[in-house]
Amino acid sequence: QVQLVESGGGLVQAGGSLILSCVSSGRAFSRDVMGWFRQAPGKVRESVASISTSSIKIYYADSVKGRFTVSRDNAKNTVYLQMNSLKPEDTAVYYCAAARSRWNGDLRTKEYEYDVWGQGTQVTVSS
Repeated sequence: QVQLVESGGGLVQAGGSLILSCVSSGRAFSRDVMGWFRQAPGKVRESVASISTSSIKIYYADSVKGRFTVSRDNAKNTVYLQMNSLKPEDTAVYYCAAARSRWNGDLRTKEYEYDVWGQGTQVTVSS
């Protein structure tokens, strides 16, 4: 059974930093495109970042460019989201997601393109 488990969320003041982790189990992590999404109260879930299997291609939403960094360690079956200079508008439940890669450098930015999701971790940024 494929499973994604996120951790690292919490409460932080504006300007602070958090690092989220997502551990994958149940299938070959190195063959999966990984994504981070977030959903704020009353809003639709949005793509934050995506990273290809060998990390050669990376996507960031405009709202997080320059502040967030996505990375992966295929030996540890883990994808990370380093979040710096956090703002109150970053408050949301953050989800990681996995999709089987179709080619080297494959990236996904749409919810429907992912077939496995974690349970989410809450990030709250106070002003």
